[in-house]
Amino acid sequence: MEGKRSFYRYFCCCCTEEQPEKKPLISDTLLYFDREVKRRRAEEANLWNEPQDVSHTERDDDRELYNLLQKRSKTRRGSEGYRRLSFDISAHRQIRKDVKDRWRVLLENLGFSNEADSLLTVTSNTSYKSLRNPAEARHLLSLLAQESSIFEQQSIPPERYLFVLDRLIVLDMGTEFVSIARRFYPPETENNAEKDAVEPGAAVLVSPCAEEPGEPGEKEESSVEVDEDSFLVNLLE
Repeated sequence: MEGKRSFYRYFCCCCTEEQPEKKPLISDTLLYFDREVKRRRAEEANLWNEPQDVSHTERDDDRELYNLLQKRSKTRRGSEGYRRLSFDISAHRQIRKDVKDRWRVLLENLGFSNEADSLLTVTSNTSYKSLRNPAEARHLLSLLAQESSIFEQQSIPPERYLFVLDRLIVLDMGTEFVSIARRFYPPETENNAEKDAVEPGAAVLVSPCAEEPGEPGEKEESSVEVDEDSFLVNLLE
């Protein structure tokens, strides 16, 4: 009897359809981290000035860079157009990198050599709700734009550095950062720009006397006549 039960149990198990295996959770986790790593790399490369704008169209400079990236993605790799777009994209990225490097230099001079990268890290996940002193941070950001050249010629300072200033305010170093920025990167005044525009050692010709009105070429003809008279006088002598 027991043998029959074992036989039927074995026979029924063989006839039943196998249940599909559940999708392993580890794959979703790996995909999430892979997307996160790619997103962080893209943000690090492009340094979006408005990190909260996922579409990258609110600011003119972000929109320009985003359009270049989109246009290049539709261009054949290796073509002349692709190389030209890559050059323009690199130029935009270099401007943003230069600004970030200036901030790193100032932070290192304030004693934040080991913390500079973490203080400068701003991603699209960074929320405005995390700001603890938004009004003061925005005031300092405005001062940096007006009283230093840390942002070069950008009329509107990058919004990403609002979060960096807020972190410095929490560390009681916000005012010190603005002060050292004034010393390291003083504002470019109009007088300095005019001096740079004038070439050094340029000679300026000044006429010893005002020219008398007359027909064009009159002065040259009179000079020729004087020379001829002098020549004749010398011959008679």
